[in-house]
Amino acid sequence: MHICLVTGGAGFIGSWLCEDLLKKGYKVICVDNFITGAKDNIKRLQDNENFSLIECDVSKVLKIDGKIDYIFHLASPASPIDYQNLPIETMLVNSFGTYNMLSLAMKKNARFLLASTSEVYGYPEEHPQKETYFGHVNTIGPRSCYDESKRFAEALTMSFRRIHKMDVRIARIFNTFGPKMRKNDGRVIPNFIIQTIRSEPLTVYGDGKQTRSFCYVSDMVDALEKMMFTEKLDGEVFNVGNASEISILDLAKMIRDLTKSDSEIVFKPLPGDDPARRKPDINKAKKMLGWEPKIDLKEGLRKTVEWFKAH
Repeated sequence: MHICLVTGGAGFIGSWLCEDLLKKGYKVICVDNFITGAKDNIKRLQDNENFSLIECDVSKVLKIDGKIDYIFHLASPASPIDYQNLPIETMLVNSFGTYNMLSLAMKKNARFLLASTSEVYGYPEEHPQKETYFGHVNTIGPRSCYDESKRFAEALTMSFRRIHKMDVRIARIFNTFGPKMRKNDGRVIPNFIIQTIRSEPLTVYGDGKQTRSFCYVSDMVDALEKMMFTEKLDGEVFNVGNASEISILDLAKMIRDLTKSDSEIVFKPLPGDDPARRKPDINKAKKMLGWEPKIDLKEGLRKTVEWFKAH
């Protein structure tokens, strides 16, 4: 039986990934310090004999006996409210944490996947963003703790590959949503859903014309697994996300319609360094992985709204 280690495995995407890997017959070691992850996300997995949990901070050295075949390194605060409240922890997990996981992968001769982010592109001057785009990042701005530490993590991953001949892959994850998102994580979809459920005003920052592209979490997990388990992808970088683009204002109206809410929309000042447009070019993933999202935005939002109402 192949063994997968998932750092950040109790987080939003990580817990979905752990569950799907178990369903597909892998043994899963989940590593999390619960700084932003939640024990409830993995509660039903803990009765599975092929699942184990290590509660620790991967910024510290992690010693694991026995073999590991695959390491998915997802550990990091990922929402703006989290990484701006935890900037030093964010930088440490993406630097020391990435170094420790790469060192473990080298020791175990394991394949390594880094969960990077679309934020490495910063405030993009190219649209849509291709993997070849180098980005436009404010190194000292309010988002820099996340943007720059992820850029460092990518550089470190590729340096390990060049020096130690390791098999590594880098996933640049674009906006992802679905059940298990935290209601208070500050991201736009849970914000809007909670506000409509509570009949509160919908908070739109700026004029709402800024755009995003949203990928449902099951599609994201499928992409990460294809990246990891497809052969001969050593050193490849992939954008993973949904290429359908929507304005924040239209998103607010869509969620309001789905929840049958009468919440009004209010406008507030735009935060610093908030990108005007964010959309992935996913042609490389389509061509090399045979992957593209299957769940459209409205269907995914329905599932997510139902989950939030139930919880």
